[in-house]
Parts: sequence; structure tokens; C-alpha cells
Amino acid sequence: MKTTVLYTALFGLILAAAAGGSAWVLTERGIRMERMNRVTSFVSERFPGMEREHFDLESFAQANRIHIDVLGPHREILESYGPVPVQTDRNNEIVRQVPSRKGPVLIRVVDLESPGFLGRLTTGGFYAILAGMIALAAVSGALLMRRMMRPVREMDRTIQQISANDLSRRIDTVHSHDELKELAEAFNKMLDRLQQSYEQQIRFVSDASHELRTPLSVISGYANLLRRWGGEDKAIRQESVGKIIEETENMRQLIERMLFLARTDHNTQAVNLERFDFSALMREILEETRLIDTEHVLSSHLEPGITGTADRALVKQAVRAVLENSMKFTPKGGEISLSCRQRDGKIELAVRDNGIGIPAESLPHIFDRFYKADASRTRGEKGSSGLGLSIVKWIVKRHGGQICARSSPGAGTTVTMVFPKNLET
Repeated sequence: MKTTVLYTALFGLILAAAAGGSAWVLTERGIRMERMNRVTSFVSERFPGMEREHFDLESFAQANRIHIDVLGPHREILESYGPVPVQTDRNNEIVRQVPSRKGPVLIRVVDLESPGFLGRLTTGGFYAILAGMIALAAVSGALLMRRMMRPVREMDRTIQQISANDLSRRIDTVHSHDELKELAEAFNKMLDRLQQSYEQQIRFVSDASHELRTPLSVISGYANLLRRWGGEDKAIRQESVGKIIEETENMRQLIERMLFLARTDHNTQAVNLERFDFSALMREILEETRLIDTEHVLSSHLEPGITGTADRALVKQAVRAVLENSMKFTPKGGEISLSCRQRDGKIELAVRDNGIGIPAESLPHIFDRFYKADASRTRGEKGSSGLGLSIVKWIVKRHGGQICARSSPGAGTTVTMVFPKNLET
């Protein structure tokens, strides 16, 4: 855009200069010729009387800065008045025929004031200069465009070298200019996002493979144990079947969460908005949890009658995922509390526990996919795939809400989800 503007401005300047020069030359010539016509008319109309009255043509010519020649029938000079011009220009002289006592004579009046370069410039010379200026602009524009297009050619070469296996190449922005530099920077940022997404996909596949490998190894191990000893030992048979069922459930949950995140990445996860009572939902989750968890003290602080618009199933899924984390990392006998209240026109849901807490350096990353605060943990009693909180974050953000976590080791964790009261479809 700037190159086009510069090129257009260059031609506009040339046209403006040509138009201005033409107007100035025509005006200057018009003024000079008008003055010469008046002087010539004055001399021509009074020439016979001047001869009789002996009019002082010499003083008149000097006073008006002109030179007067009286020419005979064969254009021979009969008399001259005024300073002799160094050189004459036909554009600056006027010749008229007047009567005299000796017969018709020619009066030639020459302007002694220098017309300057533009004043002496002929029409052909003016067009020649204008053509030269246009040619100079064309050559300069071509060189400028060649220089400005150099980054485009470099971009093309770099783009040809970029592939899915090598997203590390970037376009050189040092030698780019104006919009091309902005385009190169935007393209490099796009490549950064693509590379980051590609690396995330690779990491996602790697982590998913690792997470699936663990339950498959457990299932395979217990299946072999069951085949070798389960027929004779009832205890081994029961333990093996129980572990196979447990790991199968873990694998099912992991696959469901991965499919959920895959749908969110492709914007195909359905969100069905409806108006419901958030307080009643939290109370329902609390009662269901009490049926399956008898090892913790469950309490609630629920303000009654808090209604809003959201996807009830997704909100319930988010609260239960946070609650499951609290159950996993809160020791037996610990307290877990659910709360629901309205603040500043928004609905605030919170799950608080007095469990083991989360280290400060891990707290900013707990909503990342496959992130685990303690990488040394195995998939034992308190194992986790690291996908639950990332799903919770997506659910809250998809509803236009906010989520945050406060925690410290040994002091427990509080996860707060804030939803807009009236979410429009």
C-alpha cells in the first residue's frame, strides 16, 4: 500500500509540476505579450506625429526597457532607439506596419527584459522535459518496485522450504519494509502458532499413548496371572478380575475425556443452554457424592434460588471433576465443601478441601492437558490422567466464565468457577 501511494504520489508530483510550470509560463508570457502589445500600439499609433513633434523615442525606449527598430521595405534598419539587445527572441518581439512621410515602414519592438529559461522554453522543449521526467519516474518506480518485491521472493523461497516435518524456518524481516515487513511478521507469528499447535498435538498423542499403555499393561499382567493361577486360587481370581475391571474403567474414562477434548478442538462439542437452579444442582451433586464417598466429611454453603442459563450437564460434569480431584487428594477424614452464591450479577460455584494442596510452581499449570503436579506419581490409588481440569476450564470458558484455583501445600485447595447469570445463545 505504501509503495503504491509513493508511486502514485511521484506521478502526481510530476503532473502537478508540469501543470504548474505550464500555467506559470503561459501567465508570464501572457503578461509580457500584453505589455508589449500596449507599448507597440502606443508607438505605432503616434509614430507619424512623433516624427513631426520630434518625440523622444530614445528616452521612451529606455524608460520602458525596450528596443525600437524602424525598418524599411526590405527590412533594412532605418533608425534604432533604446539599448541594443544582446540577443533577440521572436517570442518577445512585435512587428507592425505604420505609415510615414517616406511611405510605409515597419516598427519592431523588442523586450529587453530576460524571459528566463522557462520563458524561452519552446513547446517542443517543454514536452521533451515532461517526457524525460515521466521516463525518470518510470525507471525509478521500476527499481523501487524491484527492491520492494525482493522480500516477496524471499518469502516465496522460505515458504517452499516449510513442511510439516520442519516448521522452524522463518521469513527474514530485517530486509523487509513497510507492509511487507508487517506481512512477514504476521506470517512468522502464524508459523509460531502452527508449530506450537503441532507440538501440542504430538505431545497429546505421546501423553495419550503413555496413559493408555499403563492400564493396558496392568490388564495384560492380571490376565496372564489369571490364566496361570486364577483357576486354582480364588483370591487371585477375584483380585485379577477386580483390577481388570478397574483399569478398564480408567481407560474408558480417559478415552471419553480425550474424545471430549477432540470435539472441543474442532468446535463440535454441543452446548445445550437451559435455565435451571444452580443451587439445586449443587445439592444434587452433594447427595450423589455422599452415596459413593464415606471417607470424607462433605458440607455445603448453598444460597437458595440461584437460577441462571447454561448447559446443566456440562456444569455438573465440571463440578464433579473438581470434586473428584478433591476426593483423591484429601486424606481420609478430611473436609470437602461445596458452595453456591450470587455475586455482582454472576453465579459463583466453589469446591474447597483441606487436602495435601498444590505447590506454588505447579498451580499455574494445573489446567493444562496431561499436567500432573507430581510427575513421580504412578497410576495408583490417587492416580490422575491430567485431563479433568483442562475439561473443566473449557466448560467454564465456553460459558463465558472464569476459573481460578488457590492452594498451598498442606493447607488445601479451593477451585472457584464463575458463570454469567444470563448467557445468551
